[in-house]
Amino acid sequence: MSEVAEVTMLGNGVVGVLAETCNKWERRAPLTPSHCARLLHSGKAGVSRIIVQPSTKRVYHDSLYEDVGCEISEDLSECGLIVGVKQPRLEMILPDRAYSFFSHTHKAQKENMPLLDKILEERATLYDYELIVGDHGKRMLAFGTYAGRAGMIDFLRGLGERYLSIGYSTAFLSLGASYMYPSLAAAKAAVISVGEEIATLGLPSGICPLVFIFTGSGNVSQGAQEIFKLLPHSFVEPRKLPELFEAARGLSPSSRTAKRTFQVYGCVVTSQDMVEPNDPSKTFNKVDYYSHPEHYSSIFHERIAPYASVIVNCMYWEHRFPRLLTNSQLRDLMARGCRLVGISDITCDVGGSIEFVNQTTPIDFPFFRYDPLSETYHFDMDGNGVICSAVDNLPTEFAKEASQHFGNILSKFIGHLASAKDVKELPSHLRRACITHKGSLTSLYEYIPRMRKSSTIELSEDAPSSTAEKKKHTVLVSLTGHLFDKFLINEALDIIEAAGGSFHLVKCQVGQSTDDPSFSEVEVGADDRAVLDQIIDSLTSLANKKGNQGSATSVMNEIVVHVGLVHENGTENGVEARRKAAVLILGAGRVCRPAAELLASVTSISSWEWSQTSDQVESDEANEVEVIVASLFLKDAEEVIQGIPNARAIQLDVSDVGSLHKHVSEVDVVISLLPASCHSSVANACIEVLSPFSVVVTCENRLKV
Repeated sequence: MSEVAEVTMLGNGVVGVLAETCNKWERRAPLTPSHCARLLHSGKAGVSRIIVQPSTKRVYHDSLYEDVGCEISEDLSECGLIVGVKQPRLEMILPDRAYSFFSHTHKAQKENMPLLDKILEERATLYDYELIVGDHGKRMLAFGTYAGRAGMIDFLRGLGERYLSIGYSTAFLSLGASYMYPSLAAAKAAVISVGEEIATLGLPSGICPLVFIFTGSGNVSQGAQEIFKLLPHSFVEPRKLPELFEAARGLSPSSRTAKRTFQVYGCVVTSQDMVEPNDPSKTFNKVDYYSHPEHYSSIFHERIAPYASVIVNCMYWEHRFPRLLTNSQLRDLMARGCRLVGISDITCDVGGSIEFVNQTTPIDFPFFRYDPLSETYHFDMDGNGVICSAVDNLPTEFAKEASQHFGNILSKFIGHLASAKDVKELPSHLRRACITHKGSLTSLYEYIPRMRKSSTIELSEDAPSSTAEKKKHTVLVSLTGHLFDKFLINEALDIIEAAGGSFHLVKCQVGQSTDDPSFSEVEVGADDRAVLDQIIDSLTSLANKKGNQGSATSVMNEIVVHVGLVHENGTENGVEARRKAAVLILGAGRVCRPAAELLASVTSISSWEWSQTSDQVESDEANEVEVIVASLFLKDAEEVIQGIPNARAIQLDVSDVGSLHKHVSEVDVVISLLPASCHSSVANACIEVLSPFSVVVTCENRLKV
């Protein structure tokens, strides 16, 4: 298309509304007929025409759009701005237009890069709703509250079925799923009716006190609590949960059988209720926790989960933080008779804070059952274990109200987007949301190609071909803070490249809201140690400068930098190093350092009598022993090996079977100094690898080989 045609299309005031095609349940619209009517007939400049693609499943019928003056057509070629909710199919992207939808591309997510490539190829302009942030620092366009509402109603319905399967009839059984009601008001009325039955007839004493634990206090949690509060209820402070259960235990057996409870209980927990410092002399500090999560351990399974009937998971989580509930913790809880019935994982975080959640569930089949004792998954309500829902598109269950809410905000600045011929004409909050303009990445998002070039793998050791590892000196740098919403990732990468260094992105986890920090691990490389030191100093100065600009009472500085140990790559004088026997130590507790020191001091395999275990190693071979210490948190492992020759640290999550197998296969001996519950998975990995030197060593009264 010619430059003249391009200029004519952008800013021509013609808006197109996409038909949603991402999945069968998506019935939302970015603009409702009432929003379109106001845009077309308010007399304000910006929107001259609105063309709506026909859809037979959109919550608003095509005729309603026609009634207010919209045009119905599959052809959106006359539109300068095309809006949707979710990503359109690639073939729907037209050249030289502006698009606005949730693209999920600014984090360089691999699965969405074909969409970004198509946008760039077609010289299109892309605005992402997720990046539109107001002066208050929060996202302006989001559906979190609706996810909480729908998720809570859906789980109450499943709760009724689950209780029936274990022998209890409850009022929850009469509740339908959110999408079954014509409106949010109708769904709320149904919940109120359930609440009235509980207040009148009560709940069986065998399932009481019925306690709902809400994690987090954001929009998702607020939406879930809004539905919960329609039931007769009381909220309990986390520290008072034991008192609630002690009162229930005080009843005689006959009283418990006859007595019914006429309310449910809620408890909201935040990070201070979920973790505690590893150092018993310290108290919880939120700033320190976000900066140094490796210094904290989970207490949720000890102090909260034993009293939970239902866990409503609404919190943001990253892999560097302790899990809310691991599989082994859940198994121990259930073995001790924990009353947990189910988990509503509204965050839908697969492999996240609830370890056993390994899948998402569709709206029409929202539940699966997990038996922690047998570690098996089932798709019914009968049998042992806990039920779980993990639906990833909950807001569309209230498509009408969610669309109205969304359009109320979008319509306020749709005129700016429709009439702007250049991104420079837009208000600052819209300029910041523009990822591409006329086929080029805008300056704020120029980091995306750099992130794409660097494969997002877990360990720098896994990427011998990475740019950074080709350098003589490398160091792992952790960046935590507002990396993307404040665009500090750009500054950090610019510092590295301007100094002549290179980088390899090891991890990248982006906060889900502007309140949540982002986290990146970057392996920085340079051939000159002085250059590497300069880069580290500059990154540290960046953190200090940004941190000092914030208030002392802020939850978190804009960026925090942690620098690991510098490693030298290659071999001295070009001579290949002789083979070393390798020992992998799993864990970073107090006994790990003495073990690492002992093993690193071994100067020959025969001195450790390993020749008795295999004829593959000659007894007179005098190779040194390489000690590899692996921990869930790299910093802990680095502290263990500090000053120990022939030792190196790696990050390893033993629940990641593929990564565990890889590292086990590369060593001669495996020593597990982890909790006993982890030994079986390590032993299985050693057996499956079939290395003759692969042995699991448990640490009890003494070290055994």
